[in-house]
Amino acid sequence: MKILITGSNGFIGKNLVSRISEMNGYEVLPFVRGESMSRLAYLIEIADAVIHLAGENRPSNISDFEEGNAVFTSVLCDLVSKKNSDAPVIFASSIQALLDNPYGRSKLAAETALENLASTNGNQLYIYRLPGVFGKWCKPNYNSVVATFCHNIASGLDIQISDSEKIIELAYVDDVVGEFLAALLRTEPSDQKLYDVGSTYDISLGELASQIKGFSESRYSLVLGGVGEGLTRALYATYISFLSPPDFSYPLKEHSDERGIFVEMLKTPDSGQISFFTAKPGITRGGHYHHTKSEKFLVVKGSAKFGFRHILTDERYSITVTDNQPIIVETVPGWSHDVCNVGSDDLIVMLWANEIFDEHRPDTISSGVI
Repeated sequence: MKILITGSNGFIGKNLVSRISEMNGYEVLPFVRGESMSRLAYLIEIADAVIHLAGENRPSNISDFEEGNAVFTSVLCDLVSKKNSDAPVIFASSIQALLDNPYGRSKLAAETALENLASTNGNQLYIYRLPGVFGKWCKPNYNSVVATFCHNIASGLDIQISDSEKIIELAYVDDVVGEFLAALLRTEPSDQKLYDVGSTYDISLGELASQIKGFSESRYSLVLGGVGEGLTRALYATYISFLSPPDFSYPLKEHSDERGIFVEMLKTPDSGQISFFTAKPGITRGGHYHHTKSEKFLVVKGSAKFGFRHILTDERYSITVTDNQPIIVETVPGWSHDVCNVGSDDLIVMLWANEIFDEHRPDTISSGVI
């Protein structure tokens, strides 16, 4: 399937081209600003589908809105009609098509031209009125406040917020691209012209800035909130995409003594923290119990003997674990525990605790070696 993408080198275009390149049986026919109308006519003639992304959203002259959006789309429609192409057309419009401003009027005029094409030429039409779209490869200081905030914060620059309470509507580029690709796969004809982009998110500018600053600060505090779903997942992916290569890594604080080292890697507000420690041969670490806290240990390198003692009944239990087999050893409230390196090499153990260590409420009571 050959897919003509106008504006293929723009923000959404780059993400779309990348996704299509991963799909078997699909070929991108790119068209970018400055190319001739004769080339556009040729691409339309051989295209099986058209995704129209090209347009103006921040020109130097207001008159360019009309030229770049309404006029160019009319030219596109005329070429589709002249080539007698029945290719479905997907159009990236804007929620501002509902507003009476130069940009909105030009987008609405483009929609009208496409609707006329669909009515007279029979092309299946998909119009998506997009809110602010954000994601990797978005240009900062241009048309995305998310990109600007991410770029500035990742670069250690100040950000400007005129109204922290202002609510903005956002769509994540991966969701937008996914919807466009789903439209390409639809086979049932429909009279519907306007389509939803899928998931959108409302957030205040103040909260947006706070979340992105939190991503940056997590490298020092080690506390990172839930970045596995929804808007926060998308914002985090966008933020780290603005890191420069030298910032792809960052150091952690190492606590060292005669027993070995202890390093905290990551802390979460509600799912505990991850760390690791080492122990030299013959060294025993631990020797304490918890009333509520629980921990999971995984031996990454070496051999460890985990000892347990019930603090009321004095019942005892031990288990030896090596790096030959991944086994989780879990501590249990009310049982004292320690870890002894019974091998000949340094022991390395990963550790998860269900809560962040609180020096004011440590819930870690010394009980001696078992």
